[in-house]
Amino acid sequence: MSVALYMDVHVPAVITRTLLARGVDVLTAQADGATRLDDPALLDRAGELGRVLFTRDDDFLVEASLRQRDGIPFAGVVYAHQLRVTIGQCVQDMEIIAKCCDPAVLANYVEHLPLR
Repeated sequence: MSVALYMDVHVPAVITRTLLARGVDVLTAQADGATRLDDPALLDRAGELGRVLFTRDDDFLVEASLRQRDGIPFAGVVYAHQLRVTIGQCVQDMEIIAKCCDPAVLANYVEHLPLR
């Protein structure tokens, strides 16, 4: 089973376009009309759609950590630091996650890029 992705507004469009060209199921917050949602609501929205949220925004690490601590379920977060992970590495690793992971493995979990 593949992982459907939800890109927050901090993900460069080139990452989304390249993943789409490679056959990855991607939805952006912009295309979903969710650009004005705050982080908790955006993470909820991704979960409602059955999508793992991909972000380069540190604030989602805090939100995910709070949910893990409090036992509040979420579909999963994949995080890549804006300065330490290249666009090419994001594309490569996100394609692997999308095509090779089971969504259940990422539920209530934060994956950091680059994959090792």
